[in-house]
Amino acid sequence: MSSVKSTAEIRRSFLEFFSKKGHQVVASSSLVPENDPTLLFINAGMNQFKNVFLGLDTRSYKRATTAQRCVRAGGKHNDLENVGFTARHHTFFEMMGNFSFGDYFKRDAIHFAWEFLTSADYLALDPNRLTVTVYHTDDEAYNIWADEIGIPRERIIRIGDNKGAPYASDNFWQMADTGPCGPCTEIFYDHGPEIWGGPPGSPEEDGDRFIEIWNIVFMQFNRHEDGTMEKLPRPSVDTGMGLERVAAVKQHVNSNYDIDVFKRLIKRASELCGVEITKDTRQSLNVIADHIRSCTFLVGDGVIPSNEGRGYVLRRIIRRAVRHGYLLGVRNTFFHKLVGDVIDVMEDAAEYLNTKTKREFIEKILRLEEEQFARTIERGINLLNDEITKLKSDNKTVLAGEVAFTLLDTFGFPLDLTVDICKENSIKVDVESFEAKMDEQRKLAKANSKFSVNYGEVIKTDLVTAYDFYNNNSTKAEATVTAIYQGDRLIDSVSSGDEAVIITDISPFYGESGGQVGDTGVIKSEKLIFDVTDTQKYALALGHHGKVAAGEVKVGDRVELEVDADRRKAIILHHSVTHLLHAAVREVLGEHVHQKGSLNTFGVSRFDISHPEAISIEEQLRIESLVNEHIRANHPVVIREMSMEEAKALGAQALFTEKYGDVVRVVAMSDWSVELCGGLHVASTGEIGLFKLLSDAGISAGVRRLEFVAGDLAVQYMQRDSLLLRELSELAVKPKAELSSVLTQNQSRIKELEKYIDNMKQDLALQKVDALLVQSETVNDARLVFVKLDDLDVQSLKTIAFELANRVQTKGIFVLANVNKQGAGNLLVAVKDLTDKFNAGNLVKELAAKLGGKGGGKPNQAMGSFTDYDNLVEELSKLKEVVKTQLLQ
Repeated sequence: MSSVKSTAEIRRSFLEFFSKKGHQVVASSSLVPENDPTLLFINAGMNQFKNVFLGLDTRSYKRATTAQRCVRAGGKHNDLENVGFTARHHTFFEMMGNFSFGDYFKRDAIHFAWEFLTSADYLALDPNRLTVTVYHTDDEAYNIWADEIGIPRERIIRIGDNKGAPYASDNFWQMADTGPCGPCTEIFYDHGPEIWGGPPGSPEEDGDRFIEIWNIVFMQFNRHEDGTMEKLPRPSVDTGMGLERVAAVKQHVNSNYDIDVFKRLIKRASELCGVEITKDTRQSLNVIADHIRSCTFLVGDGVIPSNEGRGYVLRRIIRRAVRHGYLLGVRNTFFHKLVGDVIDVMEDAAEYLNTKTKREFIEKILRLEEEQFARTIERGINLLNDEITKLKSDNKTVLAGEVAFTLLDTFGFPLDLTVDICKENSIKVDVESFEAKMDEQRKLAKANSKFSVNYGEVIKTDLVTAYDFYNNNSTKAEATVTAIYQGDRLIDSVSSGDEAVIITDISPFYGESGGQVGDTGVIKSEKLIFDVTDTQKYALALGHHGKVAAGEVKVGDRVELEVDADRRKAIILHHSVTHLLHAAVREVLGEHVHQKGSLNTFGVSRFDISHPEAISIEEQLRIESLVNEHIRANHPVVIREMSMEEAKALGAQALFTEKYGDVVRVVAMSDWSVELCGGLHVASTGEIGLFKLLSDAGISAGVRRLEFVAGDLAVQYMQRDSLLLRELSELAVKPKAELSSVLTQNQSRIKELEKYIDNMKQDLALQKVDALLVQSETVNDARLVFVKLDDLDVQSLKTIAFELANRVQTKGIFVLANVNKQGAGNLLVAVKDLTDKFNAGNLVKELAAKLGGKGGGKPNQAMGSFTDYDNLVEELSKLKEVVKTQLLQ
């Protein structure tokens, strides 16, 4: 029998087998799909070959084999909710694949699979333990299994459209809602009768006895959005073998979580969590071990935790793992400490992560997210557990959507975690009413916002605007008006004072894209002056937004278009420098940095990057110096058009939120900066002149915003800063080099004075207590202080209330109303040993309401504000009489 047993050995053996069968060994692609909006993450081995299957791309080989890292935790294929509850579901897994691009088809694919699985030279599995399925109409595959491989017909199962629609079958595979698809045949391993479960297609198929280990997809169709199935130009093969499942078979365990890779991670997780590996702890340890693999590889492939898209899924996975650590009693950060173990145990699959910089970056991202979530988890879990306890005591099984909404809206506790915790307690969440509350909140936000016409939705045109600014940087052209939009209407003409969007057949204007803002300028004729304030792209047309300053314009009129050339020049400088800035931040901060967006204008521009923490002053200076160094080098800006594959081979950086065609535009500023870009650029970097980095700020989790200026604006900023330093130096009567020391000393002195003033305020407040006690009135053993004060801050009011309660030996009610020097009115109500009869929160609400204010708080102390100073004394007196009456009852 084959000695191949470890996960690493199986991976290597698979690639070696198919390499000998003429397959090109292709490296695993990133988990982040390149330029594919239909996918959240790579979820199958064939993803990187999608365009090859569609006939849109060709390779130098017709056969390929891969060990592809995959994540199924969002979108169509989402296993997140099952992880920890089954023996075989994972968020991250490795899919071993062999592919044919119009070369071999069903016969060879089936024979290859059978040979690798059963041959003594490879996995040597017992053929009698293997069962196969085919799509119910696929007689060809059925006959190959029966007549050529020799599997008994009772172990060949036909699976029809068992999911309620045509082609909706366990044996009809598709990557997403659209794209390559086709019938498939699957191979199942029988773990034996001692494990519960039945063969595929039976009522017990979800058990763990029969486990799918191999899936051969016969790619024959391309599914379109309308559901139609178009035959692919070349029928192909997409095969997937689940590495973890096969490892479980070879290591004679029924659960994937008992294979070598997971054993080490689970053992390490138990050590970090300080628990033994037992039946009670195993589920949480399984979740942690699974999730650390997906998180390590996702961050390694450039995904950063955020509140949307891929970043949100990553955040969900991290928080789910941390919550299971919390269930095991962990109250400190632990999850990020498993990163090194993942990289070590995954061997060659994680080779690209095994650098000190990459490893430290992944650990840092996970640690920061853990620390952030720690501030939410305990409070949210305690509140949710209280609600679950109430439901169980009342024999209820549904958590109100309003509770889930409050947990999210008030405490930042995510819905998916609420659902997860409730599921473990056999409680359902009323997601429908939760969504209703969310929709109500969105509508309220919309009502409080100002919306203008969304021309991106309004303008749906097949008109084409020709432009020539790439070749000669043209700023003038003559054209014909082909369409005019106003609001949500397509109209024939506009006149003086009207706002509109004008489309012409030719234009020298640049439409906003790729981070470069649209041009401004003027459209004119003998009878028209139209001020263009923005230019946007609508499919192949350019829309010139603006207002008619004088005259009128009609569809069909001939006009002259003129771009604001000075503004464009400044924008070009700022856009060009972002390429150098991108290269600089990656060199200084690390290769994990990717552009997350930009806006290049004629003023202060911005550049957003993925980075987990603030950029230090030293790092900012290095970035600024690097950019200016390459400006001074006066590199020629070389722009070439080529295929995407050629661009990748050059190492071109791409912003994959942008859509690229078959031919891309590559902008190179020496080998240091090579990027895909459709914007306008300087001829050489020396034209930029000067770069000045102004600020760094966080705009969301893991994303930093750099603001900068270039060219003449950078010179102006430098001059302004120099003048400011000179003025400060003169005011301080100190040289510039000593300004920092002077400011530090002054700040220290200010803090000392502020502390002294606060102490004086406290002393003055305490001096008032004796006088207030003398003025107090005792009613039925309760001391009453209802008083108007002047010129005190809130802290002084609290000090007086605390001291009154401390000095009064019996019961007491203290109502303090203060008007400070700024004219603000504050109320404080304190109740001592009388909260069974009087609630401070209710008292302050009542008084504040009568004085045009509001307030609230706890039963023993509450605060409020008011604006009606004229009636303050009268209302204080009335409230005191009410209290006295109740005390005497």
